[in-house]
Amino acid sequence: MNQTSQRSSTQPTPRRVAVVASSWHLDIVSAGTTAIQAEFERRHCPPGYLEVHQVPGAFEIPLYAMRLARLGAYDAIIACGFVVNGGIYRHEFVAAAVIDGLMRVQLDTDVPIFTAVLTPRDFHDHDEHRTFFRDHALKKGTEVAQACLNTLDSLTKLTRS
Repeated sequence: MNQTSQRSSTQPTPRRVAVVASSWHLDIVSAGTTAIQAEFERRHCPPGYLEVHQVPGAFEIPLYAMRLARLGAYDAIIACGFVVNGGIYRHEFVAAAVIDGLMRVQLDTDVPIFTAVLTPRDFHDHDEHRTFFRDHALKKGTEVAQACLNTLDSLTKLTRS
């Protein structure tokens, strides 16, 4: 039997958060998702609270986020990705499309969307940059997890007013 159907009306339903993470530059993106998971554990979120979904690249994140939001099973969605400048203008177009798409999902579905999609203009595929952006993804993963949990708490207070 579904656990939520067994709950009494006085018990709050546990919230669930989805992370949509691109597999492009997985070593960097996974640092962000690892930090998100660590922050959720640090904040004592119950098992099953956070689910990570992989997509090929950042461009696919908004559609996947929209589908997850429409399921009604998630209270928030966090996007993790890495959009790099490959020497052409595509970088700006992809970065703008991803961020604009995520905002549209949030406004169209009323499900909060958070982003740790990094969009560095200057990334060169060598150890120094990989280390720098992996460390940056760790920091941003922690920050986005905090923003997500704090926003969910504040939105809950808004609905009780």
